[in-house]
Amino acid sequence: MPGPRSRPDPHRARYGRYAGGPDPLAPPVDLGEALAAVGEDVMAGYSPEHALREFLRRGGADQRGLDDLAAQVARRRSELLRRNNLDGTMRQVRQLLDSAVLNERKQLARDLDDDARFAELQLENLPGQTAAAVNELADYDWRSSDARADYAKIKDLLGREALDQRFAGMKQALENATDADRAAVQEMLRDLNELLDAHRRGEPTDELFADFMDKHGHHFAENPRTIDELIDALAARAAAAQRMRNSLTEEQRAELDALAQQAFGSPELADQLSRLDQNLQSLRPGQDWSGRESFDGEQSMGLGEATGAMQQLADLDALSEQLAQARPGARLDDLDLDLLARELGAEAAADARTLQRIEAELRDAGMLRRTPDGDLRLSPRAMRQLGRSLLRDVAERLAGRSGQRDTRQAGAAGEPSGASREWRFGDTEPWDVTRTVGNAVLRTAGEGRDASTGVRLDVRDIEIAETEARTQAAVALLVDTSFSMAMEGRWVPMKRTALALHHLVSTRFRGDRMELIGFGRYAQRIGIEELTGLDALWDKGTNLHHALLLANRFFRRHPSAQPVLLIVTDGEPTAHLEGDGQVLFDYPPHPVTIARTVAELDASGRLGAQVSFFRLGQDPGLERFIGQLARRVGGRVVSPELDDLGAAVVGSYLGARTSDAPASFRDLFGERGFWAG
Repeated sequence: MPGPRSRPDPHRARYGRYAGGPDPLAPPVDLGEALAAVGEDVMAGYSPEHALREFLRRGGADQRGLDDLAAQVARRRSELLRRNNLDGTMRQVRQLLDSAVLNERKQLARDLDDDARFAELQLENLPGQTAAAVNELADYDWRSSDARADYAKIKDLLGREALDQRFAGMKQALENATDADRAAVQEMLRDLNELLDAHRRGEPTDELFADFMDKHGHHFAENPRTIDELIDALAARAAAAQRMRNSLTEEQRAELDALAQQAFGSPELADQLSRLDQNLQSLRPGQDWSGRESFDGEQSMGLGEATGAMQQLADLDALSEQLAQARPGARLDDLDLDLLARELGAEAAADARTLQRIEAELRDAGMLRRTPDGDLRLSPRAMRQLGRSLLRDVAERLAGRSGQRDTRQAGAAGEPSGASREWRFGDTEPWDVTRTVGNAVLRTAGEGRDASTGVRLDVRDIEIAETEARTQAAVALLVDTSFSMAMEGRWVPMKRTALALHHLVSTRFRGDRMELIGFGRYAQRIGIEELTGLDALWDKGTNLHHALLLANRFFRRHPSAQPVLLIVTDGEPTAHLEGDGQVLFDYPPHPVTIARTVAELDASGRLGAQVSFFRLGQDPGLERFIGQLARRVGGRVVSPELDDLGAAVVGSYLGARTSDAPASFRDLFGERGFWAG
């Protein structure tokens, strides 16, 4: 039996996982992948809350998600049921019974008296059912000492299994126990039931609980600190025992019930355990007392071991529910990481902890915000980071294109911007002398050389002064928001393109002005956040005429800026704005619609707009129509693949932005230029 419970030494240091909040030594979490995935789903029309949940479910490239962990839980549960069965105790009892009967028959065969013949007849006519045979032999006067020992083992086994069902580890603790040990356990049960009876009646039990734990605490490995913790631990185990009983066949239940009175050879033990179960069911009715499972494996489990398996199944079910995050208000903070580590291992717990940190940091870092209406939206900070990520993708695509001049300067003929960058081969801009000399001094000192005797410049020290661009630009990006864009899978690439261009203009070319205009049945000026979360609507009409009206109005508000008109569409104009503000829709396109669209495009040309059309799809009619429009205003037509739409639009903007050919994107926004800013 376990010895008396030892009290912790207050002067001994204890080490464990940090529990005072976020781990201060944990490495930082990279939110880039998570934010990109969330942004992609938001642009596809999902809410940020749903998009975040989907990422946490899927996980990342090197990060398991909730679905992977839930699948591992399901496999663990299935393996537990498939490997084991519940007949272990009955098999052990049958083996001991057979051994006892065999040894007794051997002894009777050697005895020649009439009583031996009568005993042989009694053994010959034992019932076939194990429980009935054990009960019939309860008062049998064994002649064989080995047979008597085997039968005593049956009573001892039943008692230890019955206790192990309610108190984990009791079967091993009471192995080779003395009569005094068994009496102490029965005394503990009586005291426990009296304590629970008092608590159930609402009587003060703090002192009773303290006395009980001082006397019997060594029986409870959980080391409960309050009576509620004690009841919780006991009720969870007792409910598992009841579910295990429910999982037995009717025949198995009947046999165990019949054997209960033989536990330790004392009916009082069965009575006290039954009373304990009643108390616990009354105090914790919310436990699952009625469930059952189907074990169909070959590995036999005893009653206590089977009860432990039922508790493990309950733990796995709890983990499955936590990982599903299905109930309203569910958060990953609800995950029991200790339980996850115990059931699936430390690696699974580490994956879950990382997901918790991703969720918490996306929220706490201000990436998600609530609108006055209560909706969850991507915050401006998240939009900037998402735009930076999308622009980096555009940079990689654009930098690999051929036929572009390698223009490294940022507005070489303009006024100094105050910024500088490292010199690269081919740069012709003036040096930033102060920073160049400062770099040389720092390098010389870092190399351990004496700078008092002079400093020698190295090519690594040189920084050149950046200048503002020659002109400002007024950029109107017109994006088709008709339903065909969503239906043909062009919705998200359109939004990615708009966000990348918006981020480029707002961070690198801050002197430029940008207007984002969406056009479906109507056209409207639209904010980048609104466009990012815009759902596709079944609304007939492609009103390019209205979009051009708004673009020209924008150009006129900025007369000193170079107008840049970028139009992304997958269809001919099928609607226009009438004089009374109403929309006329017709398909095929009405001649008036075509005429008014062309007239407004001509107005853009007269304003000096540099026009680029980005035609999506392979419709020959659209190809001819867009080509004619572009020729009228000296514009150009690009028919990019969807993956290259962002690079095409950004490259066109850069080409129109300066008098030079489109700049090399890698050099214009390289690691030491744009990204560092």
